[in-house]
Amino acid sequence: MTVVDAHHHLWDLSVRDQDWIGRGSPLRRDFTAGDLLAEARAAGVDRTVLVQTVTVAEETPEFLALAAEHEVIAGVVGWTDLTRPDVADELARLRELPGGRYLKGVRHQVQSEPDPEWLLRADVRRGLAAVAEAGLVYDLVVVPHQLPACAKAAAALPELTFVLDHLGKPPIAAGALEPWASDVRVLAALPNTVCKLSGMVTEADPVSGTVDDLRPYAHTVLEAFGPARLMFGSDWPVCTLAASYGEVLDLARQLTDPGDHAQIFGTTAVRVYDL
Repeated sequence: MTVVDAHHHLWDLSVRDQDWIGRGSPLRRDFTAGDLLAEARAAGVDRTVLVQTVTVAEETPEFLALAAEHEVIAGVVGWTDLTRPDVADELARLRELPGGRYLKGVRHQVQSEPDPEWLLRADVRRGLAAVAEAGLVYDLVVVPHQLPACAKAAAALPELTFVLDHLGKPPIAAGALEPWASDVRVLAALPNTVCKLSGMVTEADPVSGTVDDLRPYAHTVLEAFGPARLMFGSDWPVCTLAASYGEVLDLARQLTDPGDHAQIFGTTAVRVYDL
């Protein structure tokens, strides 16, 4: 079985700062493709999807070049300004760059937007339509109160596949399920939506958190989306704040039924991202 990690990051601080990383954080160092390859090989991961970290136009071409250079990186979810009037032309330009064929999706840090309905703005919706027209998918990095807008956007654009990163960042440390669970189910009821089983360990209590704390959240998305619309993502190296690459993979396996593993750890990502 081909194992796919559908969500990880890379950065080189000598190229640009990652201003979201706090001073003194263990993440404040370079994480290279070589580091990834060592982790992936040790964990038995065959292919990966590299996901943007900052809203800087230069990052996506760099990631595409990395994908062209390193066989393990099978796809890139990049960034472009969805509100620019020539977004369709910009997406076409990115696909003509070295490694452009590896561009599989786009995302924006919606979680940082103060407007809870940012996704529903007319200029954003026009950009999302261009993403769909380009044959790409759109990754949602949001927090729970933004989930209703995600569902409205997905309903308005049935031709675009929306991929929910990190389960929508539920409040695992607080142990609260609602209203997150109900809002996730509304999103999952739309057939053009998919969810990543990722980012859970860093939402759990860093001291007392256990695998049992994660189960209600994993069960909710598995029940809502089903294994054919659920895919594993390590969120490496961010996950290392709470667990190693291998530990995150093992946790995901513990939280899911072995009969579903072929889809969750492989075929869903291959299909959705056209790897």
